[in-house]
Amino acid sequence: MDNDMLYIYSAACISVLLILLNRNKTTRRRCNRKLWSRAWLERRNRDQGVLSLLNRELKFEDPHFYRNFLRLQDTQFDEILKLITKLISKSNTFMRDSIPAQSKLEVTLRFLATGETFRSLMYGCRIHESTISRFVPAVCNAIITVLTEKYINMPRIVEDWEKIAAEFDELWQFPHCLGALDGRHIQFRAPISQGSYFYNYKGNNSIVLLALVDANYIFRYVNIGVNGRISDGGVFNQSSLGIALKDCPETLNIPQPTYLPGQDVLTPYVIIADDAFPSLTNLIKPYSHKKLSFEDRVYNYRVSRARRMVESSFGILANRFRVLLQPINLNAEKVEIITLTCVLLHNYLATNNKKYYLNLEDSDKDTLQNIERQTGNRSSTQAREVRDNFRHFFNSNVGSVPWQNECVMKGNY
Repeated sequence: MDNDMLYIYSAACISVLLILLNRNKTTRRRCNRKLWSRAWLERRNRDQGVLSLLNRELKFEDPHFYRNFLRLQDTQFDEILKLITKLISKSNTFMRDSIPAQSKLEVTLRFLATGETFRSLMYGCRIHESTISRFVPAVCNAIITVLTEKYINMPRIVEDWEKIAAEFDELWQFPHCLGALDGRHIQFRAPISQGSYFYNYKGNNSIVLLALVDANYIFRYVNIGVNGRISDGGVFNQSSLGIALKDCPETLNIPQPTYLPGQDVLTPYVIIADDAFPSLTNLIKPYSHKKLSFEDRVYNYRVSRARRMVESSFGILANRFRVLLQPINLNAEKVEIITLTCVLLHNYLATNNKKYYLNLEDSDKDTLQNIERQTGNRSSTQAREVRDNFRHFFNSNVGSVPWQNECVMKGNY
């Protein structure tokens, strides 16, 4: 046998050996995969685990605790499941069955309701934490897809704004009010690679939830995702609402100024906010707490009373979806998705299940971190005149309410 043939046979032998080694590695991987699917996890399909308790006992025997577990009534759960099933379902494979869409939604809702870690959910739900980490963002995205158009409705026409203003006047005795504006930090554990990009003034990593709320605790506008280290005018100024209010308010189709009852001065329709925001023609805030007259304090009380809607809404949101009460162990993009999902579910429940959902005791427990007061918020002359018009109105016989003086005397306004 010459050298050429020897080389050929040697190469062939080496190739066969490599193929056999590769097959051996593949076999070992398959064996390892079998170990990933632990026996106790597979027993979730045998009426074991917390999901079986939910569907076989709580659903039929204790609707109150079923609602407490998922934050939804069974009919509401079925409605949302029907809307998102096609978006989150996957086909079974030869190796294993896929997680049913129902189980994915149940685990996701439980995560939003409690903020449990994926590992903690794994033990109760008998679904591996790595699987949960993959489908929770997907389920949240599906909820966003099917609910956004109907359940976050920024008014687009004059009549919609006028309806909100009428409700603020009727429920909170504040005319010409288009909504209450505020922001909160949503904390999370940022990856080391992102450094201090999301590091806020309280020493936490966060993104900001900026929201406009109507008189019925409904979020009508949200802006989520500005990094928490932004303060000096950034959060509001970077939002589409802030840009429109400052530069082109006519694009919002806000109603034209009209006379407040008993006044002969045209007064614009306004959004109410606190010192974290600038004063604009269509955005008013309290007088600063320096040498205030009694009339100034009355005005501040009336603004604070109506602005309580946004504070209460944040409180209800966070206490219903407690994932927002603690640093979320996900990246900023997923935290943004989770936050928007919570807001949408809040609006869905506040619209369809108001009697049970809007527990006002929880509205006083707003433990989300406030946004920092933004500097450079000087009021324009026109903005000061608008605020003064409201002050005169709230101190007039027509605009005052019977209890305001007593509240002002007792409170720090």
